[in-house]
Amino acid sequence: MNPMNYVVVSSIGAVIMGSLALFVRMKAAKKPTNAKKIILPPFFMATGSLMYVVPEFRLTPMEIGEAIIVGMLFSILLIKTSNFEIRDNNIYLKRSKAFIYILVGLLILRLVLKAILSTTIDIGQLSGMFFLLAFSMIVPWRVAMYHSYMKLYRELHIRK
Repeated sequence: MNPMNYVVVSSIGAVIMGSLALFVRMKAAKKPTNAKKIILPPFFMATGSLMYVVPEFRLTPMEIGEAIIVGMLFSILLIKTSNFEIRDNNIYLKRSKAFIYILVGLLILRLVLKAILSTTIDIGQLSGMFFLLAFSMIVPWRVAMYHSYMKLYRELHIRK
């Protein structure tokens, strides 16, 4: 298969996953949340790191550093737009219009970067970099969400 076909197929996959993330986020705001719902996604995603067993996906130290730094910078946007509120003695994730635009913007940026970088970086390594970038974005975001959630959780249970 032509390497450009991999870029196109994986980009379509990214759009589908981004749309799924938006849908899940919208549904999540309608139901109370809990610590497990916040903590588990990074653990489930971590299984993807098995890709690095295959030599084509392995990264150089420089690529690892770049992916982690960019992911952590992107996580700031997600952290700033993820807030909780207490309603009906439960903790809910607040809906944020900015979150939708940020997630779509990050998706578009990812697609553009992938198209540009795929001309100079092997598609396997590029896939490994984007996975690490996403993981480095999700972990700090979820840790921040957990701390915010626990702050409200303690507040809610002290009031009772």
